[in-house]
Amino acid sequence: MRRKNNKVCAAALTMIIGIMAVLPGCGPTVRAENGSAPDAAQEVNTAQEGNVAQDGSTAQEGTDLQAEDWPEEITVVQMPNENNPNVGQKHEEFSRAMEEALGIKVKEMEGTEYSVGIEGMASGNIDVMLVSPMSYYQAKERANAQLLVSTPMASEYYTAFITQADNEEINSLEDLKGKTFAFVDQASSSGYMYPKAKLVNELSLDPDLLENSGYFFDTVAFAGQHPSVATGVAMGDYDAGAVAASVIDQMVQAGALEDGKLKVIDRTDTIPNPAYVVRGDLPESLKAKLKEFFLNYSDASYFEEVHGEPSIRFIDVSEEDYKVVYDTLEALHIEGE
Repeated sequence: MRRKNNKVCAAALTMIIGIMAVLPGCGPTVRAENGSAPDAAQEVNTAQEGNVAQDGSTAQEGTDLQAEDWPEEITVVQMPNENNPNVGQKHEEFSRAMEEALGIKVKEMEGTEYSVGIEGMASGNIDVMLVSPMSYYQAKERANAQLLVSTPMASEYYTAFITQADNEEINSLEDLKGKTFAFVDQASSSGYMYPKAKLVNELSLDPDLLENSGYFFDTVAFAGQHPSVATGVAMGDYDAGAVAASVIDQMVQAGALEDGKLKVIDRTDTIPNPAYVVRGDLPESLKAKLKEFFLNYSDASYFEEVHGEPSIRFIDVSEEDYKVVYDTLEALHIEGE
């Protein structure tokens, strides 16, 4: 795949440094060479033997952990949902259930940008994280990430091209020429890759030049999060932008965006579901246990709060499910590293 050199914004670098500072001890802790665990860890594992987690699975026995050199703690990173204050609590409950199922500590953290999380995983400070289809391939190349499960969406997953509802100058993709435009994050599928592919294919644009000021857009910005793009367009900071369509409805329902403030001028094709990935160098038995936990997790209140539908469940996933994403990355000259 041809390399495209993208500048990493100072904010992302600052956040990467912040994660490294906050997580100095969150990587895998290797047990003693003879396979024995510290006394405290042995006591915890012994106490948890036979405990049944909320998802119905039994905690891993301490002897298995020692044999496989499981870490004493793993770090799981979730993506934030600024429009639903209950999500954080549900993620915490999810992490506690995971602790019960695994028999080791689980540190749950809220991510900010996919690129920051990928750097954290590459450094060994993040073990499991939720990624977009595009950021999966970047995490795979950069951090040896492997697929665990997919997270189905409550509604169709696609990108909406938005502008202010009363902007009479912008009614189509062609009208975006010479305007200021906001993407989300260069590791985002719905906030970057898919809308960029739409623009390149429909308007016959050069993917290597699209972000250059004056080529097609007046200027291009990366706002970092979907709500930031929607808010920025609504306030007039950007003439137009690209966001996951579901974000607009979520913000309106949460009172974070005035209904009717934005209009959609176009959309992308449907995007594959996001997925949870795991660091590839973790013990195979731990990765298998993690996958088992996800597939058996059935707290309907969690799925209602986090995914918008109580009947949703995590599902198995394979490389083939994301082949269309890989093909698009190649067409756009976007590399995984």
